[in-house]
Amino acid sequence: MTPPSAALAPRIHAAPDFDAVRAAAARIAPHAHRTPVHSGRSLDAQAGAGLLFKCENLQRTGAFKFRGACNAVMSLPETALAAGVATHSSGNHAAALSLAAALRGAPATVVMPANASRAKMAAVRAYGGRIVECEPTQAAREAALARVIEETGAEPVPPFDDARVIAGQGTAAMELIEDLPGLDAIIAPVGGGGLLAGTIIAAAALAPGLPVWGAEPAAADDTFRSVAAGERCPLAATPDTLADGLRTSVGEITWPVIRAGVAGILTAREDTIVRAMRLIWERLKLVVEPSGAVPLAAMLDHPQALAGRRVGVIVSGGNLDLDRLPWCCMREGCTGGVAP
Repeated sequence: MTPPSAALAPRIHAAPDFDAVRAAAARIAPHAHRTPVHSGRSLDAQAGAGLLFKCENLQRTGAFKFRGACNAVMSLPETALAAGVATHSSGNHAAALSLAAALRGAPATVVMPANASRAKMAAVRAYGGRIVECEPTQAAREAALARVIEETGAEPVPPFDDARVIAGQGTAAMELIEDLPGLDAIIAPVGGGGLLAGTIIAAAALAPGLPVWGAEPAAADDTFRSVAAGERCPLAATPDTLADGLRTSVGEITWPVIRAGVAGILTAREDTIVRAMRLIWERLKLVVEPSGAVPLAAMLDHPQALAGRRVGVIVSGGNLDLDRLPWCCMREGCTGGVAP
C-alpha cells in the first residue's frame, strides 16, 4: 500500500506566486461568487477599528474553500479526473471539492472525522460526494485517504497544503484589495494556512507593505506558537475548540509563506468566539460559523493590535448545524454545530 505521506504529497511542492493567484481568479470566475463586503458601525465601536467584512460565508458551498477546490479541479486534465478526486476534511473543503468535482462530472471521495458536523456531512452528500469516516486524528485522516487513493486511483486534492488550493484561496484577498483600496490591514483565520498564505501572497503583490494578520483559537494556537518559535510547531492532539475548521496544524507549504509574511497572529478565547459569532448574526444579519467569527473574536480579545485602523476581515464560512447554536445550548453540553 502507498504510504500516507506519499499519497498526500502535493503535485507542486512550492507555494504559488501571484501569477498563479491571478490565473486562479480567471479560472474560477465562471463558477465562484465575487462575494460582497459588509460593515456595521456598532461592530466598529466594539472593536475600536473600521471593520470591512469580506463575506465568504456567502460563497458557493458557504465557505472560501470553494475557491481553492474549484481552482484545483478546474486545472486538472480530463485524464486526471477519470478516477475522480479525493481529500480529507472536517467539512468545508469536503463540500467544496464535492461541488467542484460535480461541475466537471467527476466523482469525489472525502475522508471525514467521525465527529465532524452532521450538517457539513449532509452538505457533502448533497453535492454528490462519498464520505469515508475515520477517527478524529490527523494520522487517521491521512491513513484513510491513502487507502482511498490506493483503491480508486483518485487524484488527491489536499485541503490546504497544495499550490493550486493556496492560489485559489488567495483570490478572496485579491477581490478585497481591488474593491477596497486603502486598507490598513487584513485579518484572516488560520488553521492549515491556505487562506492566510494566499492572502499574504495577494497582498504582497497588490498592496506592498499592507499588514496581514492571522487569527486562531487560543485552544488551537499552533500558528501563534510557530511564529513565536520561528519554526513549525504542529498540534500534538486534536484541539477542543468550537472552531472545527481551524483544528488542523499549519501546513508544511503554507508555513514558510506565513512565517515570512504575517504581521502577527492573534488568538481568541472560546467564549469570545461565541460572542463574536453572535454579534455578526445580530448586527450584520449574517450567518457565520465559529471559525468565521474567529478574526473578530481575536480583535475583541486584543483591541490594541489594530486599534483605529481600517481592517479587511475575511469571514471564512457560514456552515453549521442550526439546531446546535452555541448560545442556545452550551450549558447543556452542546458544541455549537460540532458533533460531540
